[in-house]
Amino acid sequence: MALFIDLVSQKGGVGKSTLARLLAREYANSGWTVKIADMDVSQGTSCEWARIRMDAGLSPEVAAEQFPRVDRALSQADQYDLVIFDGAPHSTRDTLGIAKVSDLVILPTGFSLDDLKPTVRLAHELKQSGVPKERIVFTFTRAGDSTTELQEAALYLEQTGYKLLPGYIPDRTAYRRASDTGRALTEMNFPSLNAKADALVQSIGDCLTSLTNEGTDNGQSVTTTTENEIRDREGNDRDGGGHVNG
Repeated sequence: MALFIDLVSQKGGVGKSTLARLLAREYANSGWTVKIADMDVSQGTSCEWARIRMDAGLSPEVAAEQFPRVDRALSQADQYDLVIFDGAPHSTRDTLGIAKVSDLVILPTGFSLDDLKPTVRLAHELKQSGVPKERIVFTFTRAGDSTTELQEAALYLEQTGYKLLPGYIPDRTAYRRASDTGRALTEMNFPSLNAKADALVQSIGDCLTSLTNEGTDNGQSVTTTTENEIRDREGNDRDGGGHVNG
């Protein structure tokens, strides 16, 4: 039976789909059979990313499919070790249904209160509807460079009682360009950016292992890119040419 990771947000533009692709690539690279269930039927950005990846001949191949309803995605679950739900960019009637069946519910957010407040409200709604609080975790994505902002955002989440996973994805142009070419955030020529993405994947993998108590499902575990592999990649690290605009 598959494990389920749910990536959900109350608003678009917080890096939800980017994180779904990153997790799918890393687990697939570790030998897991993985599928992204793209629940955004209007845009299907993860499906488009998977198509670009396949056309580019990148390995491992990552399966992705659009689903209008959660039950249709669940009907294929026995074919995979891991199903990653890439939720719609806003709360829908399926949001609660997906969260209830998921082993881990990840809420990506930025540092600003404009991102934090609606994301925390969504977490409250999920908890009040019966999703166990320990399964609900926050991650920082598209994060700025300010240490003060990071500390303030972490304190804000600490006061809510929800778990914030270690690691974060900084806001960089290189990450966007990687996605545009069908690559995950660990497949670039910028070692420090690859390492930051690796660190967040490891945090998520550790959390999933802890919650399911079976993180080595079928003898498998997620293995992120090693430091030697990072050094072997071509190019100099310039932090990916700066921030994403907009």
